[in-house]
Amino acid sequence: MAEEYIHGGNEMAETHWAFNMDTACVESRRPDGSVIAIDTLAVEREFVETWLDRRELDYLIYNDPDAYAELVLAGDVKEYLDTVRQGQ
Repeated sequence: MAEEYIHGGNEMAETHWAFNMDTACVESRRPDGSVIAIDTLAVEREFVETWLDRRELDYLIYNDPDAYAELVLAGDVKEYLDTVRQGQ
C-alpha cells in the first residue's frame, strides 16, 4: 500500500528524511544521488478525515519527517490516526 505514495524506490536503508516544500514530498537522498519521495498530498487525500488528522500529519511532516516516513512506509497511517482520534 505504501508504494502508492513513494516515488523512486522503496528501500528503507536511508535514515534521514526531510520535507521538500517545492515538491510537497518527504524525501531521502541516497548515496548514489537518487531520491526516494513520499507524496504527502496523496497520503492526506487517502487518510485525512478531519482537520485534526491533517494537523497531526503536518506536525510530523514539519517536525519529525523521519517518523512520518516510517509511519507511511510501515503502512500504519490509518491506525496511527485512529489512535490519535481516540485520545482527542
